[in-house]
Amino acid sequence: MALKIVDTCISCGACEPECPNEAISAGDMTYVIDTEKCTECYGIYGESQCTGTCPTESIVPDEDNAETTEQLLAKFNRLHPGQAPANTDSWTKPQ
Repeated sequence: MALKIVDTCISCGACEPECPNEAISAGDMTYVIDTEKCTECYGIYGESQCTGTCPTESIVPDEDNAETTEQLLAKFNRLHPGQAPANTDSWTKPQ
């Protein structure tokens, strides 16, 4: 599932450069995650990168956008055509 940023975000911007899909951007009051681009770093890293950099733990799973690993892989392939996915065996789904 895609991730989302909740209202405890302090708009520090630490998460934005960590996103390999450029899914994170500044919103009006907090940063936001584009669900069409968020793969939870599946296929790129072994775990989601933005969650580890957020000092307020404001990045959480978006229950309204639940996705299977197959859907995340399809999204990865759409965003990164021609690139082979990596770290899919060791990938840890955000809790």
